[in-house]
Amino acid sequence: MSEMGTSVLQVTATDADDPTYGNSARVVYSILQGQPYFSVDPKTGVIRTALHNMDREAREHYSVVIQAKDMAGQVGGLSGSTTVNITLTDVNDNPPRFPQKHYQLYVPESAQVGSAVGKIKANDADTGSNADMKYTIINSDGSGVFSISTDRETREGILSLKKPLNYEKKKSYTLNIEGANTHLDFRFSHLGPFKDVTMLKIIVGDVDEPPLFTMPSYTMEVYENAKIGTVVGTVTAQDPDSANSLVRYFVDHNSEEDRYFTIDANTGTIKTAKIFDREETPWYNITVAASEIDNPGLLSHVPVGIRILDVNDNPPELAREYDIVVCENAKPGQVIQTISATDKDISANGPRFRFSLDEGLSLNPNFTLRDNEDNTASILTRRRRFSRTTQDVYYLPILISDTGIPSLSSSSTLTIRVCACERDGRVRTCHAEAFLSSAGLSTGALIAILLCVLILLVFSLAIVVLFITLRRSKKEPLIISEEDVRENIVTYDDEGGGEEDTEAFDITALRNPSAAEELKYRRDVRPEVKPTPRHQPSSSLDSIDVQEFIKQRLAEADLDPSVPPYDSLQTYAYEGHRSEAGSISSLDSATTHSDQDYNYLGDWGPEFKKLAELYGEIESERTT
Repeated sequence: MSEMGTSVLQVTATDADDPTYGNSARVVYSILQGQPYFSVDPKTGVIRTALHNMDREAREHYSVVIQAKDMAGQVGGLSGSTTVNITLTDVNDNPPRFPQKHYQLYVPESAQVGSAVGKIKANDADTGSNADMKYTIINSDGSGVFSISTDRETREGILSLKKPLNYEKKKSYTLNIEGANTHLDFRFSHLGPFKDVTMLKIIVGDVDEPPLFTMPSYTMEVYENAKIGTVVGTVTAQDPDSANSLVRYFVDHNSEEDRYFTIDANTGTIKTAKIFDREETPWYNITVAASEIDNPGLLSHVPVGIRILDVNDNPPELAREYDIVVCENAKPGQVIQTISATDKDISANGPRFRFSLDEGLSLNPNFTLRDNEDNTASILTRRRRFSRTTQDVYYLPILISDTGIPSLSSSSTLTIRVCACERDGRVRTCHAEAFLSSAGLSTGALIAILLCVLILLVFSLAIVVLFITLRRSKKEPLIISEEDVRENIVTYDDEGGGEEDTEAFDITALRNPSAAEELKYRRDVRPEVKPTPRHQPSSSLDSIDVQEFIKQRLAEADLDPSVPPYDSLQTYAYEGHRSEAGSISSLDSATTHSDQDYNYLGDWGPEFKKLAELYGEIESERTT
């Protein structure tokens, strides 16, 4: 399509003769082959087109022979030639054209959605991108059922199915399909339009189809514990063909769940084949198949989901096993545990839970239960103090009921262990000592035995020390004063001198200072200087503190040169005045336990834990 005289190529010939020798080296070009399509300039050797609007589709390749002759082309000149191969390149100067204006296509109604059902093609004389085109359905009939796309390799229009066909509803479609170039050259727009239209008639073929269910899926419900044969629901299918054949139903037994239901072959009614437990399996999925009586090989399937509805058939129970501990130093009204419950039924047949004590039993004197009205309950103590040695385990029966219709309840028994605890509530131990339980001894008896053993050991040690001292000393009275008539029994192997030996030990230092006797000197060591009297004025003795009193006696004993150079055992018989705790002697103690709170003993350290534990116990009645 180029204009005439368009330059194509320039050829050049050379001559080895001397160019200064006349015209021998002067070359002239001429065309021997290629006319009338091309021409050559005799002087420059430029090849040009000799025709207007050459058509590639008519002829694409040309062979042009060019001759070069010296001596300006005169007779006798020498010549040489060359061949130039010229190819016309394509331009988009040809619109697409359908070979036919009417087409017809047969498509069975059983064709699958998304599948290709036919092809159509428009021809274009151009090549390459100039021949690219796009196909479009330009009318509304069938545009929602069919779609068309372009194959880039073959430039064909591929017709596909968008929706299922139904011969009984529509037997044919008419499509107007347009094919248009996608790369236009506006220099040749006057040769257009560069598109073409054809009509495609699609004939829908009748096919014997399987039954069609009225719904793509079904959801049904049935209560648990329903009797076998209870109706669950009904599925419906029809023959889509004009023959309208009768349909048969059956359950597709592909899984074990499908055997839990039966279906009426004529009506499609589904019934239960077993008794269901929602807590075991709350949902079943089965598949129902339908076929025509006249053609059993044609089947259609539909999924059916069956939900098992809840019935209040499970009583509530404790959420877990509880390890309940009550401290020995517990106080009345103290919460020792919060419990909760669970129910296998759904919320409509479960919470809110109600907690109570078993009404069939007498009032529990040790513990009570408080319903918190939030599906929990608290266990509280009803009395002060518990003792492991008296009873280490208690049992508390409780009753839990739900709000289902009808309401269900269950009873449980809580086990409560008695433990020794710190003041902050931390559990120290929950087991009584093994030797205590095996021997059957009470805490008081054990303490008495330990004190007796301790006293015997101390007394034996004192006897040994005293015996050694007497063996080393003279056999004479150790105390100057004869007014001390104490009955001190001292046993040793050396025969003494009578009653004077009863003065072997002086306990005056440990007596009540107000009742103390006159200072006495020991005979085993005579002081050279008489020490300062140890008596204090009566006014100071009345207000002296016991601790201060003992410190003074200790200092006097350390500085007293009259005492022997060994340790001696002294018995402190003075308790002091105005003691807030009263007497610490157990001789005048009452037989009943005191109400005084000894919990402060637990703060004195680990050495006093046993003492705090012993004084913190109160004997209580055994209660189950």
